[in-house]
Amino acid sequence: MTPGGRTIIIHSLEHAVAALKAARALDSAVTLASPPGAAAYTGALWFREVVKEAAREVPEADFTAILDCGDKPGLVMAAFRQGVRSVRFTGGKLQTEKLAALAEHEGYHLITGKLDSLDLAQETDVPDACRNWLAAKP
Repeated sequence: MTPGGRTIIIHSLEHAVAALKAARALDSAVTLASPPGAAAYTGALWFREVVKEAAREVPEADFTAILDCGDKPGLVMAAFRQGVRSVRFTGGKLQTEKLAALAEHEGYHLITGKLDSLDLAQETDVPDACRNWLAAKP
C-alpha cells in the first residue's frame, strides 16, 4: 500500500474526481496515480493541474498523488521542478540512489516499487469501480 491509501490509476479529470468522491464517501484515503510512464506523454504540469482541479472539486478528500516517470531520471527532475511532490521511478540502482537522495533532501517522495492499483482505463462504471476498490481490504 502507498502512503495515501489504496491506489487508483487515473487517465482524466473525470477519473480523478470519481476516485476522490469515492474516498470521501467511504471516509478513506486514496492515492491517485498516473499510468506507467505517463510523465513522458502527459507531462508533469498536466498531471499536477488535473490533481489540483480534482482537489478543488472534492476538497474534503484525503489523498496523495503519484506521477509515474518510468525509467527516465530527467522526467523525475522535471516533475519536481513543476511542483509534483511524489513520483514513481523504475530506472537503475545508481540513478535511483541519486534521485532518492535528492528527493529526501528536498522533501519530495520517490516511489520505486510496484503499485497495487486499480486502472480506471479498464472500467466501464468508474464510480462503482472506485467504491469497490477502496472498500475492499488489501
